[in-house]
Amino acid sequence: MRGRLTKKERSWILYDVGNSAFTLLVTTIMPLYFNALAKAGGVSSVNYLAYWGYAASISTIIVAFLGPVMGTITDYKGLKKPIFLAFVLVGAGLCCLLGLLTYWLAFLVVFIIAKSAYSASLVFYDSMLVDVTSDERSDEVSSAGYAWGYIGSVVPFIVCLLLVLMHDKIGISQNTAFGFAFVITAVWWVVFTVPVLKNYKQLHYVEKREGMAIVGSFKRLGHTLKNVTKEKNVFLFLLAFFFYIDGVYTIIAMATSYGTSVGLESTSLLLALLLTQFVAFPCALIVGKLAKKYNTASLIRICIIGYTCIAVFAIFLKSQWQFWVLAVAVGVFQGGIQALSRSYFARIVPNEQSGEYFGLYDICGKGASFMGTMLVSVMTQVSGSPSVGVGSITVMFIIGIFLFNKAAALNEKPADAEAA
Repeated sequence: MRGRLTKKERSWILYDVGNSAFTLLVTTIMPLYFNALAKAGGVSSVNYLAYWGYAASISTIIVAFLGPVMGTITDYKGLKKPIFLAFVLVGAGLCCLLGLLTYWLAFLVVFIIAKSAYSASLVFYDSMLVDVTSDERSDEVSSAGYAWGYIGSVVPFIVCLLLVLMHDKIGISQNTAFGFAFVITAVWWVVFTVPVLKNYKQLHYVEKREGMAIVGSFKRLGHTLKNVTKEKNVFLFLLAFFFYIDGVYTIIAMATSYGTSVGLESTSLLLALLLTQFVAFPCALIVGKLAKKYNTASLIRICIIGYTCIAVFAIFLKSQWQFWVLAVAVGVFQGGIQALSRSYFARIVPNEQSGEYFGLYDICGKGASFMGTMLVSVMTQVSGSPSVGVGSITVMFIIGIFLFNKAAALNEKPADAEAA
């Protein structure tokens, strides 16, 4: 794979290696640290899961508002890279700060801002795909990004995990170990941002008129919002993506929290989620290869069905071995559904407007995942059962595949017409 990738493609993929470390930290070690802070503050296990879900929801709502506007601004020539860098530095800096906080509410506030900055950086990163590769290679390159992100993020995670689990043998407190873990992750993230900053060139852009970048971006965004409802294939895909990827990100974001809330042992939870990364690595690469032979839409459908089964299985989660099964299943489908959705969308939108369209994409993805985490949090508190809360996201996958089928039918019509 390495020999066939161009320098620009490799540099773009390496950012996935960097930012995925933060994702893994947020879904594994960070909830455990928050759990310790919450317990010290007298927060119950049910409220702990709910508060963590609310924090994730708030951060994604922020990105839902920021993403399209910032994405539209960065479509102007020369703006994408510096604004992308600004969000990376804010996110990484606050990640370091989290290790110094000892009050659960303060931790949540800073976490919300850090995660918002991280998610905003991905709006620009995803939109760079149209500049670093061709439509024909986008499935494979997008899959490679997720694949190497999964396996690359394991390196800092293992170091962080050893620090947390062996803090007493090293001679430091557990809180200090958590702090080091946050710093290591932030440094890893920034280091792997350097190649894309060095080698990325914005090939598709809108010419900037002097003093009109912000005003013009709002006008173009308004125009795009009007047009997207007329472009039924794009509109229906975004609606479908809104539902099914929301469920995916909710499972990713709340897996450790859910396992902890139902009484599973934290060390085993972390090791199971580490296994997810190893499983996801080859599976994401395999999906990229399969996309050359099989219809991308069909592969996305299979991934959605797989996640529907995962959500149903999670309802009955009671023991440690079941969580391991769940971790493997998530690894099989996680990379495929994320990578193929990203490359599929990149092919159906105008290249020169990739920033603003991926801003909308992020609303329907990371920006819209507030609904899944909010649904889990509310259902958990109403029912008093974390299992009911997690199981409630099954409906999101069902709606998602229904809408995706309609969108795919429209996207396949031009190809059919040309063949005829």
